[in-house]
Formats: sequence, structure tokens, C-alpha cells
Amino acid sequence: MKNLKKLLKKYKIDGYIVPKNDEYFNEYVRPSKDRLKFISNFSGSAGFAVILKNKNYLFVDGRYTIQARYQSGKKFKVITIPNKFPKDVIKPNKKIVLGFDQKLHTEKQLNFLFKIKNINLRPVDRNLVDMIWSDKPKELVKPFFSLSSKNAGIAAEKKITQVKNILSKNNTDYLLVTAPENVAWILNIRGYDSSYSPIPNARLLISKKGDVNIFANPKKIMKIKKILEKKICTNDEKKIENVLKHISKKRIWLDSLSCSLYYKNILSKKNNIVERIDPIHFLKSIKNNTEIKNMEKSHIIDGAALTKFLFWLKKNFKKKKITEISAQKKLEGFRKMNSSYKFPSFNTISGSGPNSAIIHYKASLKTNRALKKGDLYLVDSGGQYSFGTTDVTRTVSLDNKSNYIKEIYTRVLKGHIAVSNFKIKKNSTGSQVDGSARKFLKKIKLDYPHGTGHGVGYFLNVHEGPQSLSRNNKVNLKDGMIVSNEPGYYKEGAFGIRIENLVYIKKNKFKELTVAPIEKDLINKKILNKIEIKWINNYHRKVKKNLSRFMSLKEKTDLVKACSPI
Repeated sequence: MKNLKKLLKKYKIDGYIVPKNDEYFNEYVRPSKDRLKFISNFSGSAGFAVILKNKNYLFVDGRYTIQARYQSGKKFKVITIPNKFPKDVIKPNKKIVLGFDQKLHTEKQLNFLFKIKNINLRPVDRNLVDMIWSDKPKELVKPFFSLSSKNAGIAAEKKITQVKNILSKNNTDYLLVTAPENVAWILNIRGYDSSYSPIPNARLLISKKGDVNIFANPKKIMKIKKILEKKICTNDEKKIENVLKHISKKRIWLDSLSCSLYYKNILSKKNNIVERIDPIHFLKSIKNNTEIKNMEKSHIIDGAALTKFLFWLKKNFKKKKITEISAQKKLEGFRKMNSSYKFPSFNTISGSGPNSAIIHYKASLKTNRALKKGDLYLVDSGGQYSFGTTDVTRTVSLDNKSNYIKEIYTRVLKGHIAVSNFKIKKNSTGSQVDGSARKFLKKIKLDYPHGTGHGVGYFLNVHEGPQSLSRNNKVNLKDGMIVSNEPGYYKEGAFGIRIENLVYIKKNKFKELTVAPIEKDLINKKILNKIEIKWINNYHRKVKKNLSRFMSLKEKTDLVKACSPI
């Protein structure tokens, strides 16, 4: 921190912005690019720091407020987005100059966060964190790989044609694809450039004629170069700036979510810029029949692993010392028993007692608790499989007898069922669904500080847009979209509750993908209506039917009990 503050003086700036993302704007960044964790100790997947000469600020969303206070509160003032800078920083007649790295910010992001009177933004050519980070971990270089046509569902050529038609319709000469997840989708390729997603760090330039150039590390393209070169032109990633500088008098579509200010400034000098969400985000959100079938298959395999773990946990937490970390490892062990499992789709949240109230909790040697009788245990986890991505949360009673907790749990479950039963109309949006999930908690003046659900990718990012079930999402819900359904409640320092399934949309209805028993020991049946009781019983019937073949004789007995009617 001292070294960074010396650089503020050298570059004549009052402060410096350190975002979580790298230059590819992936949600999960490799350790070698995690500048925010290096400077602040904050390990969450979203946020940014502002380092001033005398003060340090860490901005996070509601999922991470408690975690940020624990990890960084001694050296940083933690502020929950969308709150802006505190008034004591921006004094009426004094201007603040904040430096930033143009390659790590979009113009939209900068305007949203820093378009404040008295704040001047100044680009700095070198990344100041990199200048002081002497023991940076080595960057991983592993080659990209192709998805088989059996698992992709639609050929890359057909996807390129879809984009070409969109460009022609919008009278646009080029689309610059800067989001690696969209490169992955359109070319049916995957990679190893993100900690929990099979992301290939690469960029594309697609013309309205359908010509495609890919820019990536040559070592990463090596294995699939022959396959790619049948469709597109391969280039070293270092050449992209030179190529962009030579484009002139064209109409170019840039992705407002992932195109850095650096690339926008290069292209805007000689071209007409259209800045919108990359159309591939919308195409990718509608899963084809092959993708849906494969997602169903991966969720059955994943559900079997999670269910075996839940049975093991319930039987052993009183007999053995089980900690949050050992429980997390045990669950991973069950997943690894299936050869199609690759790695986790995000960092497993394994929290008991007060730790379960930290929405994106990560157990460490410092915080690791033993599971105790009377606690709640919340486990939110998922896997990347060779044909799908999963994400599921279950809240488990460790012989908890509190009627207050049972009421809250049941109200969360009522919200979960309301989402599942939501009748989707032509213009239905995620914000409407989000409201229906919260109403049962709001009746007793409670709520939760995160969205009710996020889009999910197909063997890609576990968090995927443009659709989500959240207060401000106005994207129309369409057949083929996959979202999570995860209402919850969190009492700081006491307990946390969340129930999460993944669902997909078919014929204007949500269909369940996740198959794993829901904790019945926390249900207060008196506050459920007949429709809700029927939903729980039908869901458990489906769980039993799909998972029975994976269970041992003892586990089959447990499954029958866990899925018996309430």
C-alpha cells in the first residue's frame, strides 16, 4: 500500500481505481490477474477499490458487504454499491483526480460509478498495481479445445451466419467480440483461462460478410488451429491493436459490457461506433435442445453426488468432527466419482451457524467452524461437467429446533415455489418474477440483499446474462433460457437460509433442472397452502425417480425418507 501511494505522487493523481476484473472482464480471474485481492485481501468475485493518499475505499454489492468487512475492514472503508463516494471525500470546491487503467474499464462502467461532480478521471499508461506486485503468480497457458458437435447442438458456421445476418440487418460493418464467453459460444470452443469456467481468453472481429478473425495467444490456439482455420483467420493477440488502428470509415458494434475504453478510443478515431450489448449474449441465452438435454443429464449426475453428501452429513455430524472445509472436500469427493466432472463452477460456499449468514462465504483456516448440533448449515456449490454447468444450494438442519427459523425457512421456500409456479407471459421479465419471490418474507418485514436468480451458461459461466431474476432486469424471459431460483434470508452473526434450484423455460413455464431433496426438517407445514404442498411432494417424487439408480441400498432407504410426502 505504501509503494502504491508513492506512485500516486509520481503520476500526480489523488487516487487510483483497482477493479476486480482483468482485461477480458471475466467474472473469475486467475490469481496472476487478481489485483483487487492482492491490494485489499478481498476475495469476492465483484467489487473495486479506490486508493486515495489518506484513505482507502472498497466498493462491493450486497452479496459481499459482510465478507468485505471481515477481510478488508481494517484498512478499507467498505461501501455497498450503488452508494457513491461519502461526502467527506468530495469537498465542495476541491477536485479529485483518479487514475485508472483504460484496459480494465468500460466507458459505461466508469460513467456509472464516477460521473460525479469534482471527480476527474485520468488514464495512466502503466498499471500501478502491476508495478508494485513483485511476486505475482505465473500465468497459466493451456491450449483451447473444441466441443464435439454432439455436445454443441449447433455448428459454428450456423452461429456465425446468425451474427452476420444481425450485422446486415443493423447496417453494421463489424462486431468486435470482447467477451470470451461469447467467443466460446460462437466457435464451439472452450479453454482454461478462468478459475471456475472453461473460458478461452480471445477476441473476435466479425464482418457483415461473415469473415471472422480470432486474436489469442498462439500457444492456446495450437491444438485447434486446423479446425479453426477452416472457418476463420487466426492471429496473435498482440496484433489486435494494429488491426483495429487500420479500420476506418466503418460502422462498428462494440459490446458495452466488455469492450474496454482502450479499444473504444482506438476505433472511435476513424469510425462510427455503435455501443450496445453484444447480440451473442442474447443468442447464447437461448439454449438449443441438445444443450437442454445435456444440462438435464449433468444435473442428475450432480444431484446424485449432492444427495449422497447430504445423507452422509446428516448421519455423521454428531459422531465425527466435520468442519466447513472438510464438508466441502467431502462433497467435492462425491462429485469426482463421476468421470464427466471437470471442476467446481464457483468457489463452494460451505457455512455453518453465523458463517452461513455471509452470502458468498469462503471457509478459510481462520474462519473454519466445526458443524454443531442446533446450527444451520448452508452449502451452495456447483460443477462444470463435460456437458453442462450446475449450481445448487441447500440449507440443512443440524437438529435445529427453532420455530422462528422454521417460519423464515418456510417463507423462503414459499418464495422459491412461487418462482417455480410463475406463469410466464409474452412480456414477462425477471423483475416481475423477483417480486413474487420476496412477498412472503416482506409480510413479516424481512428481505434479502441479492437477486432471486441469475442466468446460467452451458459448460460456461455459472453467472450469465442478459436475463436474471432481479429487481431491475427488464429482459423478456424466453423459451430455452436457464436461470437460478434462489431466494434466501440472512441474519448477520446468527444464521443464513437459501434454497436454490436451476430451472429452464419451456412453453412459458419454469421446468426444474436440479434434482436433490429439499430439507423437510425445517418446514412449518401450517403456513403452506395446498398448491405449495403439492409442489413439494411432486418435486420429491421426481428426485426419487431420477436418483434411485445411483444410490446404495442404505442410501435408497434414506432417499425414500427424504422424498416422502409431507
